[in-house]
Amino acid sequence: MNGAYPRPQMVRDQWWDLDGPWDYAITNTDERPSAWDGTIKVPFSPEAPASGVGRQVGPDDRLWYRRHADFSDAPGRVLLHFGAVDQRARVWVNGVEAGSHVGGYTPFSFDITGALDDDREAEILVLVRDETDRVPLARGKQKTARGGIWYTPQSGIWQSVWAEAAPETYIKSLRVTPDYDGAAVRVEADPAGAVVHFRGGDYPCPATVPVPDFEPWSPEHPVLYDFSVTLGDDRVESYFAMRKFSVEKGRLCLNGTPYFHNGVLDQGYNPQGLYTWPSDQAMIDDISLAKSLGFNTLRKHVKVEPLRWYYHCDRLGMLVWQDMPNGGGKYDPLVVKGPVVRLGGKGNDRRYARFGRADAAGREQFLRELDEMIGALYNCPCIALWTPFNEGWGQFDAAKVRERIAALDPTRTVDHASGWHDQGGGQVRSLHVYFRPYRYTPDRKGRAVLLTEFGGCNLRVPGHTFNDRDFGYDRCDTPEELLEKLRRLYAEQIAPARTAGLAAAIYTQLTDVEDELNGFVTYDRAAVKLPPEQVRAIVGMTPPEEEK
Repeated sequence: MNGAYPRPQMVRDQWWDLDGPWDYAITNTDERPSAWDGTIKVPFSPEAPASGVGRQVGPDDRLWYRRHADFSDAPGRVLLHFGAVDQRARVWVNGVEAGSHVGGYTPFSFDITGALDDDREAEILVLVRDETDRVPLARGKQKTARGGIWYTPQSGIWQSVWAEAAPETYIKSLRVTPDYDGAAVRVEADPAGAVVHFRGGDYPCPATVPVPDFEPWSPEHPVLYDFSVTLGDDRVESYFAMRKFSVEKGRLCLNGTPYFHNGVLDQGYNPQGLYTWPSDQAMIDDISLAKSLGFNTLRKHVKVEPLRWYYHCDRLGMLVWQDMPNGGGKYDPLVVKGPVVRLGGKGNDRRYARFGRADAAGREQFLRELDEMIGALYNCPCIALWTPFNEGWGQFDAAKVRERIAALDPTRTVDHASGWHDQGGGQVRSLHVYFRPYRYTPDRKGRAVLLTEFGGCNLRVPGHTFNDRDFGYDRCDTPEELLEKLRRLYAEQIAPARTAGLAAAIYTQLTDVEDELNGFVTYDRAAVKLPPEQVRAIVGMTPPEEEK
């Protein structure tokens, strides 16, 4: 056992890290390979340099993995976990099919106890199909023909694989909901019969546990509280935070007080691992960089991170807006790009074919994956807002989808249509503004107004770029020019808008990504383009009305 436990909010003592070398093969049939192409370093995709493979998996390919594991010291059940596998996975243990999963961004698990041999050993075999943009499954910004705002596709296992030991009766899930106004936390466990242990007290589940004299969680004061849950011989360690998200009088509020979400777009790509972080420290470094630049919010764009990333946001103090990775068919440029010119364009997203959503099964699968994402991340204190759709990419029935999310999670805000194609629902209006000055206008429905993308000023740093392309919205030739444009942008547009009532602003973006050179730091994370203290002084400007 080694490495960092992949699921910080439900920790057991005995576990096995199954990352590292696996056999792999790329074939064109569903028949088990008779020979293997070599080894791959899991959890890096074969397209990622860090995998040691460096090969693109095509839409007609089958990607196979094999590894042996020894669970002879496991006293009871053995649970096999996958953080994320893109896009479709089937798993066998010692020739017995353990199960399958569809969707490239959410975790899944199997109880493999019955498939272990007499020595409690296992041959784990995984078959993956990834058709990227040829099918309506969620794909984020992966595209077979990458370029511009669309990135290199990656396939297969891209988050950690691990196993853990559990007794015959064990805790399958936790749902933790802070009750800020009631000075308590609600803990639910599956199956029934579990007991919560907190501050020396025992509370049978479902439990409303009092948290008197609590310290509120915020980016400036990220206080976490530890607790444990037992069910017979099973015990898991977890944590929670006391915080409350709401929208009041056109403002986003944290803990009942207006709180400006001063954020930056964060796509979580890197050149060595693509979707996969090179290390736990790499996650910490990106989050810490955003804080050092003066931001309190990360909009996690078209990707779902490993659970450890959210844990670091929880403990370091960073609000997160979580996007659902988009899917659907081919996008109509008039739908997804036209509104850049006619600001806030609105299309009827029940016209499914126009939005790339003609496939009914694809729409149903999107909703299943959305439900899985919200369930997997529900307990993370840092998540303040859900975004199901961005810029019309595969959007459909957004007003109904917002209602679905609100039913699943009534504790957070929903931006039902980020950028444009607003369907008039919810508590927020979301705008993306490029190529023109932004001027605040109140929403006619009284909703909070969020500037969910803007900026995007490019600066190339020689020796630290992905290629010779330079995609962005406003090119700069020197750091001094970039700093001055940033200063004018915040002083002339964002600060007056905040005074007038703007509730949030998300700058594009934290890091360069492939062709895009509009990050505060280069794609390889080697060069921060501007002194953080100078950026912090610019983006942290507070209008007089908010200082009172």
